[in-house]
Amino acid sequence: MTILPDADWRHQAGLDQLIDALGARQAMVRFVGGAVRDTIRGLPVKDIDCATRYLPEESRDRIKGAGFKAIPTGMAHGTVTAILPFGPVEVTTLRRDVSTDGRHATVVFTDAWQEDAARRDFTINALSADPVTGEVHDYFGGLADLERGIVRFIGDPLQRIAEDHLRILRLFRFHERFGRGLPDSEALAACIARANDLMALSRERIADELIKLLGGSNPAPTVRLMVEGGILRPVIPEIDIRGAERLGRLVDREKAAGMEANPIRRLGALLPADSSVATAIAQRLKLSKAATRRLEQAAGPADTIPRALAYRFGADVAADLLLRSDRNLADLGLDQLKRWERPRLPVSGGDLIARGLSAGPVVAATLQAIERRWISEDFPAAERVDAITAEEIDQALRARK
Repeated sequence: MTILPDADWRHQAGLDQLIDALGARQAMVRFVGGAVRDTIRGLPVKDIDCATRYLPEESRDRIKGAGFKAIPTGMAHGTVTAILPFGPVEVTTLRRDVSTDGRHATVVFTDAWQEDAARRDFTINALSADPVTGEVHDYFGGLADLERGIVRFIGDPLQRIAEDHLRILRLFRFHERFGRGLPDSEALAACIARANDLMALSRERIADELIKLLGGSNPAPTVRLMVEGGILRPVIPEIDIRGAERLGRLVDREKAAGMEANPIRRLGALLPADSSVATAIAQRLKLSKAATRRLEQAAGPADTIPRALAYRFGADVAADLLLRSDRNLADLGLDQLKRWERPRLPVSGGDLIARGLSAGPVVAATLQAIERRWISEDFPAAERVDAITAEEIDQALRARK
């Protein structure tokens, strides 16, 4: 018998009251999914999910009876979200699939734990644990797969992909996190065979999985497998083997520089250095305006002055450009971007007019010339700025004669 290790999340305020209300001592509720899997692996737990034999309405009433807010997140699919002092806990009635179309499932409720586990995608995600005894229930060999570093579909891989096409991308995301060596051969073959199914998914779901994958510790080998297998070709054909190689180099440089991983930076490394391509892919994936702008700006060549890049684009984009450049890591000057505060040009249009220029386009043009030199000289002190200003004003006045 495997017992769920103790972990900080199991002592969160209100959790004991919640599971008591949901019938923990009557075997009516279990912890399920990622919380169980990650605790066994000694990883931090982000989300706590429970499964229960109670119908959704009963779960809702019991959550409220325990003094917590109950949000009917997806009553048709059995999910009620309990709001505890530390955050949300999803409570879902045991269920089995009646029909699926690759994107959505029609379910009926059940009281059989194994039926509910059987509808999950991978063996390592089908683990559940009794909240009182800590006993881990494993119907499909998930514990052994977790130990071996194998991400394996429950049942026939082709059928599981037909039920939900997103499972193709999820396989690679979980392989990046938990896998060792090559993926399960049957799972990999099924994903390659059904890669075109991804075209039926919303671009938001594809983007969400891709961003999660790229946020992993080292996604480059997994992305390379995906490129070699043609997984991304139906939805992002612009990503090729060269992009996977650039990603690997970027990840190595991030780690060597002590930089936190950023999935948008890593997505940019996968793409050709072309802002129009970056824009097209960002729009295709329906990324946010901020993410789109970051991809666009980071698609160009890197300036030689880190703070000049930060002034133009912000510290994040500057870091993206520098890490993707061909310059030696020791020469990048990434430390200059820490706690970056954008300086203000110490000269205004009014100052130029006071020193002899006539109001109009010449003031704007001269101010831009001063700013360019100020940036190129890495934001010199006031004395130097004054000298630059005098030279540019003199040149503007001579040009009028």
